[in-house]
Amino acid sequence: MTYQSPISPGRSWYEDTAGPRPEYPALDGDAKADVVIIGGGFTGLSAAAHLAKSGVDVVLIDANRFGDGASGRNGGQLGTGQRGSLDDMEAAYGWTRAKALFDLAEEAKVHLLEFARVNAIDIDFMPGQISVAHKKRYVNDYRRYADYMREKAGYPHMTFMNAAETAERLGSTHYYGGIRDTGTGHIHPLKLVIGSARVAAEAGARLFENTRSTSISSIGGKIRVATATGAITAEKCLVAVNAYGGELEPVSASHIMPIGSFIGATVPLPADSPVLPGGESVDDSRFVVRYFRKTRDNRLLFGGREIYTVHDPKDIHIHIRRQIAEIYPALKDIEITHGWGGYVGITVPRKPFVREVMPGVISAGGYSGHGVMLSNFVGKLYAETVAGNRDRLKLFEELNIPPFPGGRRLRAPLLFLALNWFALRDRI
Repeated sequence: MTYQSPISPGRSWYEDTAGPRPEYPALDGDAKADVVIIGGGFTGLSAAAHLAKSGVDVVLIDANRFGDGASGRNGGQLGTGQRGSLDDMEAAYGWTRAKALFDLAEEAKVHLLEFARVNAIDIDFMPGQISVAHKKRYVNDYRRYADYMREKAGYPHMTFMNAAETAERLGSTHYYGGIRDTGTGHIHPLKLVIGSARVAAEAGARLFENTRSTSISSIGGKIRVATATGAITAEKCLVAVNAYGGELEPVSASHIMPIGSFIGATVPLPADSPVLPGGESVDDSRFVVRYFRKTRDNRLLFGGREIYTVHDPKDIHIHIRRQIAEIYPALKDIEITHGWGGYVGITVPRKPFVREVMPGVISAGGYSGHGVMLSNFVGKLYAETVAGNRDRLKLFEELNIPPFPGGRRLRAPLLFLALNWFALRDRI
């Protein structure tokens, strides 16, 4: 019987192409460990792998299967730097701190690719990313930013594209210009989830799926994580549930908001298709970002966050095909073989939320659509923290991440109104 995630709609193209997806048992009885991790996505599995390799006794639990959340279902784009542009971060934090955060993110990129190489995880890496302007008045901003990154940041991989080059590289005249970044790329995220779990298990981490945590307590220097089938007692705890935390831990819940993200995969395009001849991934300048790329077998994967209710996975196909047709009119009737969704954890300033939420318990999430490389690296930084070096994780911990306005009752309706307002502005 084909597996369907109970927390995310649709079956992804990733699930059908990732190869064997091992199942891990549910927790049965109490357990003790040095560190307990809640959440089997990129952050949790990375932390478990690095901790176990250094000799730390680790137990990791997930309420569902590893990869059922955003880590196994996202757009696969790595990006460059943090979620915000470096010049915006410089204006907010000053050059020294902004550059330190940028360098940390660039190290995250290198680390992800090296982790996959060393551990023989074939993540389908394909190089290149294109960021494009959907409004003509944004084009000069892209030109200035490419110059800024090259001249001030010393990042030589970004080049400005005028409208003609943009049309050639995209195979579409829908956009007015943009930036090509040859220093990054895109991956098959579920293959990375599966490989990371294998690495963690082989290093000695005890991994449990279908084990939902019901409470966390920190008493007398000990952490206790309760589940329906047993409790884990540990010295430290990492909460790495991101958009899927619900009310498990109230501090994180007030700072991280889940929003829906939906992706469709087409049938393979013809070998001579003009669509993305260089194989780069693409993101655009809309607040409600459109992001798309081609796979190794020449399918177009196309995603976008929208405020609509998905009653059936077929609804995803309808919305995604409509968005594809705006950019590629010749594909208006193309068959969508897979349509799927999930939830992305965002914060108010679109920066990661990393905080000690109770003694011995650190929560990490809110990567705001930029988590493929950042979340994996935060897992590594957490392992460094357990080993006694918290300096680099503190670069994230010290970010000012305010809670969403409106409290628990009103924050979702307020966000709904705000996102719809920005989605309307995208069209004006």
